[in-house]
Amino acid sequence: MNDLLLRPWTIDDAPALFRLSRSAPDLVRQLPPLDDLAACRALIERFAQPGGRAFALTENGVPIGNVGISDALNAHRNGWFHYWMGAETRGRGLASRAAATVATWALDEGGLFRLELGHRVENLASGRVAERAGFIAEGIERAKLLYDGVRHDVRTMSRLATDPVPGLQPIRLVLE
Repeated sequence: MNDLLLRPWTIDDAPALFRLSRSAPDLVRQLPPLDDLAACRALIERFAQPGGRAFALTENGVPIGNVGISDALNAHRNGWFHYWMGAETRGRGLASRAAATVATWALDEGGLFRLELGHRVENLASGRVAERAGFIAEGIERAKLLYDGVRHDVRTMSRLATDPVPGLQPIRLVLE
């Protein structure tokens, strides 16, 4: 059985982050420009800044994806939720399990009441991940994103501390 773990990113993960960032065209768009290892190390350092958390999803010790919460330190106890997986590990249900694990932690122990996310309406896989992780659709933000000269609608979703916890098998989460 594969050993899955969610843990904070470390500087030593920079080569893995670089490889993952190039594994799928949507990640090139979703992540900031990661042209070299120095840029990857800088992003990992930003992951550790106050206001959010980012967890590497690792399999057998190797990062394969990310689940994070940003803008989490506000008076309303809301956080912006995000996730991505490297191309080679998509389709196995790991993103949903990782997202559910981190969301449950954030809403139970992390001091947040509401998590929000948005995905392009045509990105059905991302929507399925969110739904399985317990997020509920709230509406469509029309023409919100602009990629390569094309406008995209975004489906907004949320999960509240009062929402049911999804029945997915959690992944071990290490906070430090």
